[in-house]
Amino acid sequence: MNSIALFGYRVNKGFSYFYCVSRSLCGRSNKMDNGFGSIEDPYRENWKSSDFDCVWDEKPGFDYGDSNPSRGYFSTRQNFIENVRIDAHKVLEILHQDGPGFDAKSTLDELQIRVSGLLVREVLLGILKTINYANKSRCAKLGYKFFVWSGQQENYVHTVNSYHMIMKVFADCEEFKAMWRLVDEMTEKGFPTTARTFNILICTCGEAGLAKKVVERFIKSKTFNYRPFKHSFNAILHSLLAVGQYKLIEWVHQQMLHEGHSPDILTYNILMRAKYRLGKLDEFHRLLDEMGKSGFSPDFHTFNILLHVLGKGDKPLSALNLLNYMKEVGVDPTVLHFTTLIDGLSRAGHLNACKYFFDEMIKNGCIPDVVCYTVMITGYIVAGELEKAQGMFDEMIVKGQMPNVFTYNSMIRGLCMAGKFEEAWSILKEMESRGCNPNFLVYSTLVSNLRNAGKLSEAHEVIRQMVEKGQYVHLLSKFKGYRRC
Repeated sequence: MNSIALFGYRVNKGFSYFYCVSRSLCGRSNKMDNGFGSIEDPYRENWKSSDFDCVWDEKPGFDYGDSNPSRGYFSTRQNFIENVRIDAHKVLEILHQDGPGFDAKSTLDELQIRVSGLLVREVLLGILKTINYANKSRCAKLGYKFFVWSGQQENYVHTVNSYHMIMKVFADCEEFKAMWRLVDEMTEKGFPTTARTFNILICTCGEAGLAKKVVERFIKSKTFNYRPFKHSFNAILHSLLAVGQYKLIEWVHQQMLHEGHSPDILTYNILMRAKYRLGKLDEFHRLLDEMGKSGFSPDFHTFNILLHVLGKGDKPLSALNLLNYMKEVGVDPTVLHFTTLIDGLSRAGHLNACKYFFDEMIKNGCIPDVVCYTVMITGYIVAGELEKAQGMFDEMIVKGQMPNVFTYNSMIRGLCMAGKFEEAWSILKEMESRGCNPNFLVYSTLVSNLRNAGKLSEAHEVIRQMVEKGQYVHLLSKFKGYRRC
């Protein structure tokens, strides 16, 4: 496309408007999870509970009785946490018995346990981990039953965090109306709806085609606590980017301008990412120019977006010029910047450039992390360069970077493509021995390749392991024909 071919020129033109970027950006961590720092594929593992902070609604009493108060504090806290986990396990056991002839609420009362924010979190997380297609309705009921019961106990009041936890349960159980009722209840009780509230709703309702309804409600909301963002529109745009609602980002931007809000650097970064993903490259370049003319300097994330575009556009020379420009203005490229560029070039099939920038990254003092190694390995696998992928895999282990589930999946895929099924099976066992649990993606890769190679008995064995590991629901939907094999 002509517009992408001219990108190197457009970048230079756009940068002529920029002021120098402050060196304070150089000290920022490269592990920013805000929609700009991540490359397109989910090479980093995602945990269901990672986006919930630990809730401390009550502090346990402290009896130091020790010459080292600090040691007494940690000892008491550790005991408190352990006791809460034991109580949470008891609560979950009671909830799972709920049904005709068994009154869970009365049994919970008989426990006489102390309800705290941490206990509520542990119980609801326990329910979240057990949700699947077959039991989602029951899990929603059990979660809400416990939520109501815990809210009625003495010396405990639900917080915004606990509301978010039960909303997440309803989200995973696809109970949309119940989620909206919780939002209404929060508002009635004076709790602020936050960016986290919006994020839970948009992630769930977006899949059900109700995303615009969520956005309109939050735009009009008078109780929306959008901090730490400059205004509510940025909070909404940020969440929409995380869930890939690019067209809706354009609509929200128009509403933002209509309300008299001017874009800032965060707004421009989000808009440019959305325009690029929608294939609107002319508008992407226009925003880049407009950003400079408005007096905004490119930040950590702006550079990351530009490197992504140059990588996927197979423009290694322009990317090198951009990296040099970053250094000139005082922004040292991080491992994240190099990984983003390598990922784009890999997708463009330019593996020689990938290796060049991988080596340059090390020369610049950046240590490749598991994500960077995985991007390199995946690129080699896709290109059929199994030997180079194996070399990179061995190197990362020697360097102390432990492979994650995406790394293993790429290696299993490459070995299967080369017909080395026994080695692929060994890799599966190796990852388990290293404490890296295979997910459905890994099992699916192995089963599909075994099936295509006519190795049905081996495929059955993998499926048996899938069932044992709790992947049965996914198994039914994707491999339902295997019963006949």
